[in-house]
Amino acid sequence: MAATRPETVHECKGCGLLQAVPALSRGTTARCVRCATILHRVPISGFDQSMALAIAALVLLVVMSSTAMMSVSTSGISHSAGLLSGPAELARRDMAELGLVVTFVTLIAPALRLGGIAYVLLNLRRTATPATHLVRVFAMTEKLRPWSMIEVFVFGIFVAYVKLGDLVHITLDPGVYALLALTCVMIWLDISLDREEVWNRIGLRENPPVTPLAVSQMGRQHLLACELCALVCVPAHEHPHCPRCGSALHERKPDSVNRTWALLIASVVLYVPANYYPVLTVVQLGSGQPSTILGGVEELLQARMYPLAALVFFASIAVPMLKMLGLAFMLISVQMGSGQWLRDRTKIFFIIHAIGRWSMIDIFMESLLGALVRFGAVVTIEPGIGAVAFCAVVILTMFAAETFDPRLMWDAAARKQPAPQPRSL
Repeated sequence: MAATRPETVHECKGCGLLQAVPALSRGTTARCVRCATILHRVPISGFDQSMALAIAALVLLVVMSSTAMMSVSTSGISHSAGLLSGPAELARRDMAELGLVVTFVTLIAPALRLGGIAYVLLNLRRTATPATHLVRVFAMTEKLRPWSMIEVFVFGIFVAYVKLGDLVHITLDPGVYALLALTCVMIWLDISLDREEVWNRIGLRENPPVTPLAVSQMGRQHLLACELCALVCVPAHEHPHCPRCGSALHERKPDSVNRTWALLIASVVLYVPANYYPVLTVVQLGSGQPSTILGGVEELLQARMYPLAALVFFASIAVPMLKMLGLAFMLISVQMGSGQWLRDRTKIFFIIHAIGRWSMIDIFMESLLGALVRFGAVVTIEPGIGAVAFCAVVILTMFAAETFDPRLMWDAAARKQPAPQPRSL
């Protein structure tokens, strides 16, 4: 199959090495020669398929958010809950901030992202000279990617469904099936969308793109790579901006180490009340006791729900702890200038960056349980204050992963003990 674009220059987001990426055919991937981080992947499908998927996902999102997802009944009383029922119940229990977070990551962020992608692709299909505001719209969709948590919400629904099995009679409603379909379509969309081609089509062009020949002539020190759209360019001003997407350009993320330490320390402090205070309380026939995150895992083990207990333990206990330990290890390695396991540390960083959002499973589960199980003295589930602290831990660790720059690990190792570098531009 014919190549889709000419040779381009990329800076690795993992180690900072500048490399020339040859023309790629559809369905192929280019990786960094030093740390194996993906530099660019060209999907098999084109814009038309991505546009159709974005529109289909928007329709499914409307169906999912406007219909009931689960219904429960016991002692002749029944309740049903939709997407917004959980946040509404949290607000009723003086946890409006937590309800706002759940609404944002399950409805607002996905809707804005899907709407933005569909709008940009529709405009690209209709005109050969796209409007300049499309750059801002597509930049918004890229920034919302980690905060759109539909696939995480699916697992929260699954955990809630299993936990309710011994308490009430449960029925799955159309909203759940729309959610499952939406998850599949959104994953398909992420795989099929060629983001670099979109940037090439809509991007502002104040100066031409840097070629491999130009890099070899001017040297690495005169170039900067955009953190949003990945364009390698020659900075034009003292406070430069990317000529393609308009983002501010920096050689490395500003004050990365100090900002990451601050966010990490704050998350460690909040991790204590997140595990000490109850995240929910189940009151059945007038009696019950608060349950912490670890207590919930123990209850699942006692009920012999071993796979579910493993899922909750991994998402709610292991992942936050490993994220904090991993980020602390990488920050210390930067400050010490360690040159050991650089490739492994880079891979660990991208794993940490990807899995942190999955800790929201517990928050989604508690939100839905509180909305569904309201049967007075028969059985009631009340969200606890520990859920607020835990949600703050998840958000802070996600921000910490965003502010940390893995290229600093390679920079620090090179300053302390210069070593032969792989051949680059």
